[in-house]
Amino acid sequence: MKRLLSIAAGALALTACASASLAQTPPTVTAPAGAVRGLSDGDILAFKGIPYAAPPVGEMRWRPPAPPATWDGVRDATQFGAACIQPTPYAQSIYSADLGRSSEDCLTLNVWTPSTTARAPVLVWIHGGALVSGSSKEALYDGARLAQEGVVVVSINYRLGVLGWLAHPDLSAESPAGISGNYGLMDQVAALEWIKRNITAFGGDPDNVTIAGESAGGLSVLYLMTSPLARGLFDRAIAQSAYMIQTPELKAARFGAPSAEDAGAALSRTLQAPSLRVLRGMDPQQLTDRAAYGGFAPFGAVDGKVLPGQVVDVFDQGRQARVPVLAGFNSGEIRSLRMLAPPVPGSAADYEQVIRERYGDMADAFLALYPSSDMGESVLAASRDALYGWTSERLARSQTAAGQPSYLYLFDHGYPTMEEANLHAFHASELPYMFGRLDRTPPRWPKIPETAEETRLSDAMVRYWASFARTGRPEAADAPAWPAYGDSAAYMAFRQTPEPSTDLYPGMFELHEQTMCRRRAAGTAGWNWNTGLVSPPMPPAAAGC
Repeated sequence: MKRLLSIAAGALALTACASASLAQTPPTVTAPAGAVRGLSDGDILAFKGIPYAAPPVGEMRWRPPAPPATWDGVRDATQFGAACIQPTPYAQSIYSADLGRSSEDCLTLNVWTPSTTARAPVLVWIHGGALVSGSSKEALYDGARLAQEGVVVVSINYRLGVLGWLAHPDLSAESPAGISGNYGLMDQVAALEWIKRNITAFGGDPDNVTIAGESAGGLSVLYLMTSPLARGLFDRAIAQSAYMIQTPELKAARFGAPSAEDAGAALSRTLQAPSLRVLRGMDPQQLTDRAAYGGFAPFGAVDGKVLPGQVVDVFDQGRQARVPVLAGFNSGEIRSLRMLAPPVPGSAADYEQVIRERYGDMADAFLALYPSSDMGESVLAASRDALYGWTSERLARSQTAAGQPSYLYLFDHGYPTMEEANLHAFHASELPYMFGRLDRTPPRWPKIPETAEETRLSDAMVRYWASFARTGRPEAADAPAWPAYGDSAAYMAFRQTPEPSTDLYPGMFELHEQTMCRRRAAGTAGWNWNTGLVSPPMPPAAAGC
């Protein structure tokens, strides 16, 4: 009892000390993890590169994250930490940005906080990049504008590519739990645990945490919603352009793919690495490059512990986190991801013939949604909906059925340079708006005009997102009310202004839900970007579909 009273008194003193220290310049915070010195910009304070786990190097490579080393004195937190190791880029795109130094010593996080706040809502940002690339230091993810709305923003790094997601029989054998893979996901859990222990010192409320991410960050949100390890570590979820596709089983081949362990063993043979000792001794950059160019695709692995089942199954069984959600996607997702879309056939007749051969009794429904009259747009829309559209609506439907407020959106906004590049509402184009950083886009990104109209749309989105993090309801002054998905299938369209509506793309969800259901029942092919013209032959209708 004496020890408990001492801990409680220490916590109260820590909170008082933190509140006082937030007003200092340069700002210093003393948290349970240690004291850190950050930066101030008006009323917003930033603390960067704080370690939440030990560097996973040497024998720690491909192990669950371990607690970080403690430090004496005040740690400098004015610079971002290194990005996690990722493949050396072989081409530039609109997403390309200079991330600076990369390292295996990369398990760090960054905090933006209002200087006068206490017990503020916390938004934890998980970056995208196909679980292969990206970093919390990207300028696009600057949390200062959201912090101006009274939200503590935390962005995190996590292990990527082969270093973060490799499963292997020998790794499973050395694990006390008998599993391997999912190291990047375990990093995300470790970051949430660090936030739970430390965020009070930065003015945040550990009992009001929203996880949020886009693309692979949205996939990570879905993984966290299904993982027992993350239960109780967050209170709301935002999934932007997430994809609820199948994920490998750790030990069994399923849905036309090898087990995660077999895929890892095959990679070892490709790398001519006969043992874990050899793999752990490889240079991390060379290992990452060779694995990526050898076709290694990182995903979570269904292992019964970190990921207890396929994401769709966990949701269907009601075993996911029962939290409010905000989910959505962009109308032009595939315009910047054309590698996910098949080539357009030479004629409408060829298009219809392929669809009828592959979809059978579902062909009429497919062609009604994605007609041959505009094959180019139909190919883009079918790939978009199979990945992002269906997932977003499924998430809203699932959480609504679980009794949780759910909010759906479609980002359908364009501006002149975007339209000139034929990239209307492309993948990730909502990010500058919801972060309120229209001036922080990568070098090749279509430049956003400096107009009052663009700023107004951004301000509305920032306030909707901040409000959802605060209360579980997206609300914004001087903007329309955003209705919950509910029985009317309501959603918010972000065009030139926010526009509430209902019944997004009628028939879209039903078609792709039926596709998933049949393929899940057959177990021979997955449900992902193998849709439309490249779809495997559709299995017959199954019980429950």
